[in-house]
Amino acid sequence: MRPWMKGIAVVLIQLFLVLSLGGKMLYDRSVRPRVWVRTAPYDPSLPIRGRYVRLQIVVSPKGLGKRVMTNAWAISGAVRLIVENKTLIAQADPEKEGYNHSDLHVRKIITRNKEELFALDKRVAFFIPEHVKDPSRLKEGEQLWVEVTVPKKGPPRPIRLGIKRGDGPIQPLSLD
Repeated sequence: MRPWMKGIAVVLIQLFLVLSLGGKMLYDRSVRPRVWVRTAPYDPSLPIRGRYVRLQIVVSPKGLGKRVMTNAWAISGAVRLIVENKTLIAQADPEKEGYNHSDLHVRKIITRNKEELFALDKRVAFFIPEHVKDPSRLKEGEQLWVEVTVPKKGPPRPIRLGIKRGDGPIQPLSLD
């Protein structure tokens, strides 16, 4: 086989891999549940983080026991994500035993205004265009929300960001 033929074969294999991954993401987005969830921005002032916002996904814990409830740094056992009544719920996963870094876990966090929330230990990245103001820098009384696709395994996949002011509806951000 000639070198240029090997090069074309490698390009075709890589193209297939990228297209199959993109197809799986599009399929999941059309089939898997979608839900708006509150977020807690993580490291918004780190200058070397690039043009993305790292988000902690806030969840409602269910069946996790007292371990996650008593200590701000305690990590629950493995959880799986389900959507009930337009709410993302982290439910104890009875099939998983012990601690594994690849599993999802819930951690208690305390916000600047002393609010206790429960968030997934894996942060997700939401990429933003270069010219857009950092959406994680919020004004008083605002909350950052993200619409996510909930896959069968792994952390949620962010689709778009929104701002909620007080008790009002979530207003999706235009990041063009």
